[in-house]
Amino acid sequence: MRFSFSSFSPFRACCAVVCSLSLLIAPVTLVSAKDAGNTPSSPIRIAMIEGMSGPFTNAGQAVQRNIQLAIDHINAQGGVILPDGRHRLLLNVFDNKQGVEESLSALKQVTDQNIPFVIQGNSSAVALALVDAINKHNQRAPDQRVLFLNYSAVDPALTNDKCSFWHFRFDANADMRMDVLTEVIKNDSRAKNVYLIGQDYSFGRGVNQSARAMLARKRPDIHIVGEDLHPIGKIKDFSPYVAKIKASGADTVVTGNWGNDLTLLVKAVKDAGMSLKFYTFYANALGAPAAIGDAGVGRVRAVAEWHPNVGGNDSDAFYQAFRQRYPNPQDDYLLMRMHVMIEMLRTAIQTAHSTDATAVAKALEGARFNNGFHHAQMRAQDHQLLQPLYVSVMQKKGETGTRFDNEGSGYGFKTEAFFDSRLTALPSSCKMDK
Repeated sequence: MRFSFSSFSPFRACCAVVCSLSLLIAPVTLVSAKDAGNTPSSPIRIAMIEGMSGPFTNAGQAVQRNIQLAIDHINAQGGVILPDGRHRLLLNVFDNKQGVEESLSALKQVTDQNIPFVIQGNSSAVALALVDAINKHNQRAPDQRVLFLNYSAVDPALTNDKCSFWHFRFDANADMRMDVLTEVIKNDSRAKNVYLIGQDYSFGRGVNQSARAMLARKRPDIHIVGEDLHPIGKIKDFSPYVAKIKASGADTVVTGNWGNDLTLLVKAVKDAGMSLKFYTFYANALGAPAAIGDAGVGRVRAVAEWHPNVGGNDSDAFYQAFRQRYPNPQDDYLLMRMHVMIEMLRTAIQTAHSTDATAVAKALEGARFNNGFHHAQMRAQDHQLLQPLYVSVMQKKGETGTRFDNEGSGYGFKTEAFFDSRLTALPSSCKMDK
């Protein structure tokens, strides 16, 4: 069978940890910028290039909280062990205002400061530009090479025709996410008329294209009754788009929208009094559950590598430690892949005995992660992390399978379908120059 439904019991918590990777959060030790000297114990710097202002500020802030907590956990354990001693990790945040040119300007600051590791994710357009610039920089300055760790930019091209030795993706790409979503739609007999809507850039266009192709193959009886692409981060009122969805006769919406573009879309659907099914990539946070409300119960689905209601002692401890650190409901957006990324980076640096980009990249290739409730492996061929995916459905807090809600909204998500990493892996066309 391709997947199992909510009767499936996820990975049982256990004590086994591969490569000393652990996500149980310990008391934190903060790192001050004044520690960034050139002494043998100077911190290992990580540059985060992300939109910390503008329409997707909330998404950037959510990333920063996750990355900082993962870093603090490692620092509390004594940091990264290298031949010259222990080094703490230090996060430096560069605001790119979600723009490509601003991102390239930030990368120039990063390379000028000899920061060896760059992380970014919110926007595949930005990620593609960074990959190209880092390829050129690393060829031009072999003694100051940079490694790019991508936690959310999911354009499949990044691990296919645009793959790079210097780039590693820790999120499932858009095709992998759409593959599992359409497996669920395939078994949803009530889904007959589907509307596709997305953000007008490489990611949004790719999501719509994948949805069309996969639905045609898996459910040829489904009708695509409409399709829209809208400017990213610029639409404040989605009611004109919702009017088109209503006129189309759609019963189901498929979207890769994220951030406020998703929240405002689902709010407009709710305000129009429509009862649609939503199959989404990101409807489980950043204001979306509260905006959807009762209209989403049993009707809104999201796909992710983990969610708070997965269950198990270790998974619960991981989530509750995050909530203890960030108790405000609006800060409740925990992303497993970001913690996996930082833990795998720490282990790769220790394996390489160096922060040299080439050595760390080679250590990451084929590396495995296992914290007892989440298992993953970095595929060497294309630097795509292979990990399980869950499709979860929105429910009221307290219903079976929904012990935790999202962002204090009173609504959470329960597992509807689980896909082992062997089922989420898709072929890659990557021809990487190593």
